[in-house]
Amino acid sequence: MKTRRHSSLPSKYWMILVAFCCVILLVIEAFTGGKGPLRFVANYTVIPMQKGISFVGGFMSDVSDNFQTLKEMKKENEVLQSKVDKLTIDNTYLRQEQYELERLRQLYQLDENYSDYKKTGAHVIANNGSNWFNDFTIDKGTNDGVQVNSNVLAGSGLAGIVTEVGPDYARVRSVIDDASNISAMILSTSDLCVVRGDLKLMADGRIRFEKLPNNDHPVEVGEQVVTSHVSNRFLQGLFIGYISEIKVDANNLTRSGYITPAVDFSRLQEVLVITSTKQDLLKDSEKEKEAGN
Repeated sequence: MKTRRHSSLPSKYWMILVAFCCVILLVIEAFTGGKGPLRFVANYTVIPMQKGISFVGGFMSDVSDNFQTLKEMKKENEVLQSKVDKLTIDNTYLRQEQYELERLRQLYQLDENYSDYKKTGAHVIANNGSNWFNDFTIDKGTNDGVQVNSNVLAGSGLAGIVTEVGPDYARVRSVIDDASNISAMILSTSDLCVVRGDLKLMADGRIRFEKLPNNDHPVEVGEQVVTSHVSNRFLQGLFIGYISEIKVDANNLTRSGYITPAVDFSRLQEVLVITSTKQDLLKDSEKEKEAGN
């Protein structure tokens, strides 16, 4: 059995030897002005460790600062986003109010253009589910003086006529509906024609007119078309639209073509309803004649 070899010097002598070496190194370091072996050893051991510790400390500090900055930026971003959302909502409301004001200005101008007739304003509350307001419902009825055959205005002129009415609602058939048939005339010549609705044409923004006499009266693109005095349901002189195309028919006796309506039937929101019908005005006129006699 092998025995473990022990050092020939006791531990206390090793401690004395190490202490003596440290003293010698310190003396040398003192006489060399800090450029001795301790400095050499420190350059390759302690200083790199210090640099590493300093780098790690700096990195952790940067991470902490960046994390704090990120939290602050996130908070600032939330505040800014809240302001942007509020400004977006305010801008939306402002644009809605601007559009509403523009529509009300159009209605006011329309009211001025037909100031001879008593009218009531109404909101469109429903249509027939199509892209065009060829048949729609308004929020005024008999309680507001609206009756069947009341003429309805919007945009720059005639929108349609009331076909059904209740106490607080009315149903309107617009001039573009396939069932619409209006006795009209060319404003510049007073020549009569018939304006018919045609939903197939509304994709091009047009309605049809026909049976215009082919006489010596020149009618050109841009002429205004209004309701005629011989219509039994529409009041005279209501603006329907502008002629956009005209041609002589095959019979060479009449002319026909297309009209650009005075109303945008893709987005109706407010209308004016003339509460007096054509029949009411005719009755009033007869009474005035009788009273004059």
